[in-house]
Amino acid sequence: MAPIKPSAHLNEVRYEIRGALTRRARELEAAGLPIIKLNIGNPARYGFTVPDHLRETIAAHLHESEAYGHEQGLEEAREAIATQQRGRGAQHVEVERIFIGNGVSELIDLSLRALLQPGDEVLLPSPDYPLWSAATILNGGVPRYYRCLAENRHMPEPEEIESLITPRTRALVLVNPNNPTGAVYPRALLEQIVAIAARHRLLLLCDEIYDEILYDGTLFQPIAEVAGNTPCISFGGLSKVHRACGYRVGWLSLSGDPARTRDYRDALQLLAALRLCANVTAQWAVIPALQDAPTIGALTSPGGRLYEARKAVMEGVAASDYLDLVTPGGALYAFPRVRSDRIANFSDDAFALRLLEEESVLVVPGSSFNVPTSRHVRLTLLPQPSQLHEVFQRMERVLERMASEQTSRTAAIA
Repeated sequence: MAPIKPSAHLNEVRYEIRGALTRRARELEAAGLPIIKLNIGNPARYGFTVPDHLRETIAAHLHESEAYGHEQGLEEAREAIATQQRGRGAQHVEVERIFIGNGVSELIDLSLRALLQPGDEVLLPSPDYPLWSAATILNGGVPRYYRCLAENRHMPEPEEIESLITPRTRALVLVNPNNPTGAVYPRALLEQIVAIAARHRLLLLCDEIYDEILYDGTLFQPIAEVAGNTPCISFGGLSKVHRACGYRVGWLSLSGDPARTRDYRDALQLLAALRLCANVTAQWAVIPALQDAPTIGALTSPGGRLYEARKAVMEGVAASDYLDLVTPGGALYAFPRVRSDRIANFSDDAFALRLLEEESVLVVPGSSFNVPTSRHVRLTLLPQPSQLHEVFQRMERVLERMASEQTSRTAAIA
C-alpha cells in the first residue's frame, strides 16, 4: 500500500530547537552518555521553580476549573492583563480585546490564521524564533526577513525593513527582548518601526514573552505605548518570567484603533471558539503573577542565578580565541559567533554536531533561526554558571580541532 504523505505545507517548515540534533542527543543518552543540554529555554528542566503563590492560587481554584471556560479566557485573568497593558500605556485595551491561549505559541498561530490570505507577506527578523516562520508558512503566508546583524548589535535597520514592504505585506513582527540574540530594542528604534507600520497600514505583532528578564539596568519599552492608535498585538505569558512553561498560559493584547481592528478581533474570537478554550486551571495563576510583587529580579540582578550564568558566558567568550559575542541585554539566551579571522570556512551545523558527538554538549546552530550562512550558535542561560564554564572549555577544544584541521588542509593544498 502507498505510504501516507504529509502535507506539502510542511516542506519549508523546520524547528531545529527540538530537531535532528536533539534526537541524536537522546540516542547518546540512551547509550549511557551524559549530555549537557543548552538547546531549550525550559526553566523547570534546570531546577527553576514556579513561585509558590502561583501554585497556591491554582490549588485554591481547582473546583472552579472543571468546565469549559470562555473562549477568550477567564474574565478575571483578562482584566488583570488589560490593567497591566493600560498601565504600560496601551490604548483602547479592554477585556474583550484580550485573548488567553495555550501558550503564546497557540496565539501566534491564531493571530496569523485570522490575518493572512494565501501569498500575503509577513516581515520577520533574521534571526527569528522559528515558530513565527512556521506559522506564517502554514497559514499560507510568505516570510520576508529583515536582518538583525551582530555588527549592528542585533538591532534591525528601519530602512531595510521599509525596503522589503510590498503590496502583499500585511504584518511586521518584532521579538523584544529577542530570542535568540538577547537584544532589547530602545524606544527610538521602536518609534521608527511604528512609523513604518503606520505609513504602510501594517499590523504590528510583538512577542514580548521575555519582557521582565533584563540585565544591567536595561530598560524594556512596550511597543503598544509607542504604537498608540496603530493596530498592534502584544504577546505575553507565564512561561519565562514566571518559570511556568508547563502551565501553557499565554495571552495577546490587541491595542490601537478599534474601528480598524473590529473585524480582525471578531476573527480571533471565532478561531478561539473553535478550539473551545485554553487550559482553565492554569489561568488562575495570571492574576497573582501580574498583581503581586515580581520575582524575576532576584535572578537577573548581580548574584542571581541568571545574572551569574550570563556572566559565565561572557567570561567564556572573552577567554576564547575563536568566539565573539554581543552581550545579551535580556531574555534567556546568548548568541555567540565564531570569528571568521580564526576559522575561515565554518559551518554552524557541522560545529554543533561535532560539539555533541565529541564533547557531549547540545546547542542550536544559528542557521536554525533563519540566518543564512550563520557563524552563530544559540545557548541557553539556564544551566548553573559552573556548568557553563565547563561548556566553553569543551567548545574551545572542538574549535581548536576545527582550526587545526583547516590549517592542515590548506597546507596540503599548497
